[in-house]
Amino acid sequence: MKITLEELRAWVAVVDSGSITAAAEQLEQTSSGISRALSRLESKLQTTLLHRTTRRLALTEEGLIFLEHARQILTSVEQAEEQIAQRREIPAGRLRVNAAAPFMLHVIVPLVDAFRRSYPLIQLELNTDDIVIDLLEQQTDIAIRIGELRDSTLRARMLGSSLTRLMASPAYLERNGTPTTVDALAEHQLIGFSASDTHNFWPVWQREGEFLQIKPTLSASSGETIRQLALAGQGIARLSDFVTREDRAAGRLIQVLEAETHEYRLPIHAVYYRNTTLSTRITCFLDFLRDQIAEQQLF
Repeated sequence: MKITLEELRAWVAVVDSGSITAAAEQLEQTSSGISRALSRLESKLQTTLLHRTTRRLALTEEGLIFLEHARQILTSVEQAEEQIAQRREIPAGRLRVNAAAPFMLHVIVPLVDAFRRSYPLIQLELNTDDIVIDLLEQQTDIAIRIGELRDSTLRARMLGSSLTRLMASPAYLERNGTPTTVDALAEHQLIGFSASDTHNFWPVWQREGEFLQIKPTLSASSGETIRQLALAGQGIARLSDFVTREDRAAGRLIQVLEAETHEYRLPIHAVYYRNTTLSTRITCFLDFLRDQIAEQQLF
């Protein structure tokens, strides 16, 4: 009996997800069906691929060797399917996109309706993380990275850059006054990031040529949480323009220390793993996102 693609997909899904139950959910099958597929696969290969316990799964040496070949086979099938779809000029299939919550909510989500009308056969899966994820581990096709790139193993496409400003709500400024100097910030409630000190450098100088590093009186791990705190009158925050565009236009947030603020732009890239020709799903999403950002001046 020959090995089937269904068995290979079940095998790779179990390894990637870490359990038979998680693989069943991912592939929309039953746990018993996944378990039977693994048993058939091991029977056909006449070897043990996984050591199973009640708590964890562990790859055997044979399993490690076979996993690499299984991935190559599934990748080849996917590429063949994509080439056929490309010949029909109909991009199709699941596209997993990951971004920090502010970018997802304020840039990508408003564009979803137009994208789905343009590419109805692409199944979007939108995930948010405020930490840098491993694309392979999370089975992600595209991730949006804000700030300088550090991972040289990724391919990247520049989407643009966004200005950052110091913002506060009218209610906060009415209660606490508006700072007129950088030194005056020490007398105010400052909202910053809890997860990374690099985001707590503000684009005003504490001394010539050196940006101010704040010590937040209130901190959060998510840029969207920081925006909400600023809107709620909890202090002054450093926020990117793509997050505050509508708030600034409506007067819900007001820039402070505008004259003292130096132009500082955060680069925004779409990153992806792909050693061969990009899939049409990825290409059309990146082209669409870049065009909409430019057309609507989202940054």
